[in-house]
Amino acid sequence: MNETQFSRISVVGLGYIGLPTAAILASRKVEVIGVDVKPSVVETVNRGEVQIYEPDLDIVVRSVVSEGYLRATLTPEPADAFLIAVPTPFVGESKEPDLAWVEAACRSIAPVLAAGNLVILESTCPVGATEKVGNWIAEERPDLILPHTDPENCTLHLAHCPERVLPGQVLRELVSNDRIVAGFTDTCTQMAIDLYRIFVQGQCVRTTPRTAELAKLTENSFRDVNIAFANELSLICDRLDVDVSELIALANLHPRVNILQPGPGVGGHCIAVDPWFIVASAPQEAQIIRTARQVNDGKPEWVLRKIMAAVAAHEGPSPMTVACYGIAFKPNIDDMRESPSLHIVKELLDRHNGPILIVEPNIKALPESLSSADLVTLDKAREGADLHVVLVAHEPFKTWDFAPPTLYFTSL
Repeated sequence: MNETQFSRISVVGLGYIGLPTAAILASRKVEVIGVDVKPSVVETVNRGEVQIYEPDLDIVVRSVVSEGYLRATLTPEPADAFLIAVPTPFVGESKEPDLAWVEAACRSIAPVLAAGNLVILESTCPVGATEKVGNWIAEERPDLILPHTDPENCTLHLAHCPERVLPGQVLRELVSNDRIVAGFTDTCTQMAIDLYRIFVQGQCVRTTPRTAELAKLTENSFRDVNIAFANELSLICDRLDVDVSELIALANLHPRVNILQPGPGVGGHCIAVDPWFIVASAPQEAQIIRTARQVNDGKPEWVLRKIMAAVAAHEGPSPMTVACYGIAFKPNIDDMRESPSLHIVKELLDRHNGPILIVEPNIKALPESLSSADLVTLDKAREGADLHVVLVAHEPFKTWDFAPPTLYFTSL
C-alpha cells in the first residue's frame, strides 16, 4: 500500500500527541478524522482552535480545518487507518499501568473497522499491550482475523509505533525524528511505514511490537536514571556543604563525563511514568530503574523542606509572601502533567499560611487546585514577594534579576 491509498486517516485522542499528528497528516492534504471523548476538545478543534499550547500548532490547525482536511468528532467513523494516541497513566500507589483509555479506544473503533484497515498504537505502553489491542478488537469483531493470532490469514493489520517527540518542538520532531515501526507481519509493518512516510523524513526502523514497546520505555528510563544521579548529587552536596553546580561543572571537564543538572524532580507523561511500566513488568530485575524513580519522586519533598526552612527563618510582622516561578513540568511549555513544581506549590499552599504568588508565563489561568494562589507577572512578584523560589527554567526567567532571598532549584 502506498500513501495515496490512505484517503482517510482517523486519529483517536486529540491531546499533546494526537492533535499535532492529526494536524501534520492533514497538512499533507490527507483527510483526517480526529476523535476525542471530550466535547469541548471536539468543538475547539472544529473551530480551528487548539486546547493545548505547542508552538505553531494553532496556525497549522486553523489552516487544515479551514481547508477541510481535518475535522473532529466524538464518534469514530470509517477510515483506512486508525492511530491510537490516548493517555496511559499508572494506577495510584501501586504504579501499575492503566490501559483503560487504550481499551476504550479499541472498543470504540471496532464497529467501524473493515477488512484491510490498519490500526497503529502510538500510546506508550507496557510490553504486551499491542497484543491486548488485538484481543480487545477481536472480542468486539470476531469476523476480523488479527495478525498476532493468525499472521498468514489476517484481515486486519496491526502495528505499534511509539512517539518520541519533545514538548515545545513536537511539530518539527514529528517530521524529522526517526520512528520505530513494529507490525506483527511484514505487511503490517510496511503499511505503517507507508503511512508515516506521508510526513516523516527520518528513518523508519523495523522491529517487533514487544521490542518497540520496551524501546520507548528504555529511552525514558535511561534519561530518568541520569536525572536521578544529578538529583542525588544535589542531596549529597547539600549534606556536605558543597556547591553542586560547581561540582558538576568540574566533573564534566572529564572528556567522558556528562552529568545533567539537578532539578526539583521529574515530570511529564513520559519520564515520570514510563519507568514504572518496566518495573511492573519485571519487578525483581528493574532495581536501578526503580531506585531512580524513587530518588526523583522524593526530590519535591526535599525542595519543600528547604522552602519551609526559609519561611520559618523569616522575621517579620506578617506571614511571608512566597513567589514560585514555574509550575510546568519543563521549560517553555504549559504542560503540567506529573509536574513536580505543581506538586510543590500545591503542598506549599497546605503548609504555609501566607500569600503564594505564581509566575507561569505560559498559562492564562491557574488550575483549580491552585485557586487560593495568585497568578502574577514577574514585576508583580518582585514587588510583592519576600521569598523567591525558582522551580522551572522558563526563558523569561534566565535574564531576570531575582532579588534576594532566592532559592534556585533549577539552573538558569
